[in-house]
Amino acid sequence: MNLGTQKFEKNSILFLIAIIITISIGGLVEILPLFRLETTIEPVKGVRPYTPLELIGYNVYLKEGCYNCHSQQIRPLRDEVERYGHYSLAAESMYDHPFQWGSKRTGPDLARVGKKFSDVWHVEHMNKPQNVVPESIMPSYSHLAKNIANTKNIYKDMKVLKLIGVPYSDNMIENAERDAISQANYDNQGYDEELEKRYGNNINIRDFDGKPEIVSDLDALISYLQVLGTMADLRDYDLYIEKENK
Repeated sequence: MNLGTQKFEKNSILFLIAIIITISIGGLVEILPLFRLETTIEPVKGVRPYTPLELIGYNVYLKEGCYNCHSQQIRPLRDEVERYGHYSLAAESMYDHPFQWGSKRTGPDLARVGKKFSDVWHVEHMNKPQNVVPESIMPSYSHLAKNIANTKNIYKDMKVLKLIGVPYSDNMIENAERDAISQANYDNQGYDEELEKRYGNNINIRDFDGKPEIVSDLDALISYLQVLGTMADLRDYDLYIEKENK
């Protein structure tokens, strides 16, 4: 043990000051780059804010604690990519407050579950998971099909999200209830020009839970699950990375 180390160990005040300085330097190194979003969020095309119905589904996902068993972060490791798909990008979570990366995988990762299964599969999975995945230990969420989705108040969530940077326009907020009901295909149109004008054409517009008479929490949750991992133009991103590495 050298004299310098002994000096620190015998003087608690000096030791405390050294700890504070070390932690401060480490903290600055970790935090300061985050203030430059262009260094942390990749330039990816296609990522948009959630539609009102998808946002309701996101809220149901949080309320039911789905994040406790499912992560939404595919790491850039070969076995992860082969099993779940392209590794996750920061840009794909930039409108998630809070993000749903998770820390545990009792069930599979859901970062790219969008469009992998049919709506009917999801309905059956929520009603009785073992019917489609016999080894599943997931409980039934059949109550979601009976719960009426909170379409009347979703505009309040959108207002708050706008305050923290999510680019919802006043027009989007004003039409939140109408858009949520329309996306669930409540009127059986199958399309909605106004909804697509506000959010783009990469939107699933249909009756998700097979019960057109109501817009349920299950409608909202499935609409959210069906969009996960489908927004970003990954081919464009891969070409960008290829150019950067040349």
